[in-house]
Amino acid sequence: MPQADSTGFADLDALLPRLGALGALDAAALEEAHVALLGRKAGVLMLAARSVATLPLEQRKAYGAAVNALKRRFEDAFAARRDALDVEHRRRTAAGLDLTMPGRGRWIGAVHPVSRVVDEILGIFRELGFSVALGPEVETEWYNFLALNFPPDHPAMEMHDTLYLDLPPSGEAPGGGELLLRTHTSPVQIRTLLASRPPVRVVMPGMVYRKDPFDASHAPGFAQIEGLAVDQGISFVDLKATLAHFARRFFASTTRVRFRPSFFPFTEPSAEMDVECQLCHGAGCAACKHTGWMEIMGCGMVHPNVLANCDVDPERYTGFAFGMGPHRIAMQRYGLCDIRLLYEGDVRFLRQFGPAAGSAR
Repeated sequence: MPQADSTGFADLDALLPRLGALGALDAAALEEAHVALLGRKAGVLMLAARSVATLPLEQRKAYGAAVNALKRRFEDAFAARRDALDVEHRRRTAAGLDLTMPGRGRWIGAVHPVSRVVDEILGIFRELGFSVALGPEVETEWYNFLALNFPPDHPAMEMHDTLYLDLPPSGEAPGGGELLLRTHTSPVQIRTLLASRPPVRVVMPGMVYRKDPFDASHAPGFAQIEGLAVDQGISFVDLKATLAHFARRFFASTTRVRFRPSFFPFTEPSAEMDVECQLCHGAGCAACKHTGWMEIMGCGMVHPNVLANCDVDPERYTGFAFGMGPHRIAMQRYGLCDIRLLYEGDVRFLRQFGPAAGSAR
């Protein structure tokens, strides 16, 4: 093996004692030795490897092989010593631990209860041939009210009910109008009918906004799902059959349903749909105001004026529409008495929904 000479080539044999000494070094000294021997900039073995190219041809092969072999021995020795120090550290640390103490819980994120309800509702209507349609949350008065047969002086259009935006009026729709945060997802019905001809079967999920107080049963921003079916020959019988099927798929196959007369500007006739209270199963409780019934949605046959506003012939086509609030349906599904629980993001509340909604491990 070549010896050091006036050019400064390393005496590799002289490094062997340092190889055996690594087994007695602590962590700090081990790192210092690593820098001195294998450091990229000034490590002895790294400099020796770079110097191979300056040797006479007859010495390069032997000296290079010797440097590489010694370098591998040092790398293995450093790795072995680090492993030994790690085992020793864990042994010392474990000596002060109480292994009978429970481990720390770790919260695993999951789908929010309302999102789960939305996904389940959309899945049921997809089975019935409905597709999903989406629309903008910022709308014009025409899409949000006028095209849906709201009279211009309807109270819902006042600022005490609707959140108007301080932006220039939009000219994208007939009549334009002020911009606002949509109060329902019904404008997507108008956009769908304007974009495609019947037959149409769509469900429209999304967030809507109203000037409601934030209390146990109201929120200024909440999810809504509306549905629309337009074709020739659709009747109120189709509406009742579709929504009754939905209720029995979502809640239970024995769930009772009923329809009560109501009024909405965009449907005629109109109805409120109730389902048997899921908390007392019809016996009567505080949640259902001792009636045994819980309202879950409004519905009705699409008003002919709405069809005409979308250039759909009301003499040829009929349709039905419905709208429901997933937050309130989630309250019934999970027996909640305060809608604010679904907005707070409290892990103590969310982990009660089991592994499917997130769990502590």
